[in-house]
Amino acid sequence: MRRIILTFGLIAGGILSAMMMLTIPFQDQIGFDRGAIIGYTTMIIAFLMVYFGVRSFRDNVAGGSVTFARAFVVGLGITAVASACYVATWQFVYHKLAPDFMDKYATYAIEKSKASGASEAELATTRQEMDAFATMYKNPLVNVGLTLLEPLPVGLLFTLISAGVLSRKRRTEAVLA
Repeated sequence: MRRIILTFGLIAGGILSAMMMLTIPFQDQIGFDRGAIIGYTTMIIAFLMVYFGVRSFRDNVAGGSVTFARAFVVGLGITAVASACYVATWQFVYHKLAPDFMDKYATYAIEKSKASGASEAELATTRQEMDAFATMYKNPLVNVGLTLLEPLPVGLLFTLISAGVLSRKRRTEAVLA
């Protein structure tokens, strides 16, 4: 089970990390809105490895039959490994390659508010919120926690779906019953 979790988790984590590293040099051209679309699309592709990992476990380790709980545990393990890779890559990117990320994001948020017709009072509130967020984001635990919240829900959704689709009793047992 550990081998399958590590193998498929590292493949998913590698996909997430590779795409992050490929898009960072083009962050200014891509923008934050399209970056989010690219990021979550990549997560969907990467977390397909949860399905393939659970299926591999069911077919190669569990003898063709796996319960929902066991499939969920395997999927959760794959999600955890992939998410850890994502967080580790972001920590490297944030601290070494894009230390000005928060400044750029704050500018983006303020410009987006301006474009939507926000008043000066609303813009001042947005500036204060972004300053508070930037201060909070400097705390490593907050940074890691917020970064983890990006891929984790997607991975959990794939885990639930995969466990539901792939959990089954052996067909011979179902036919005899």
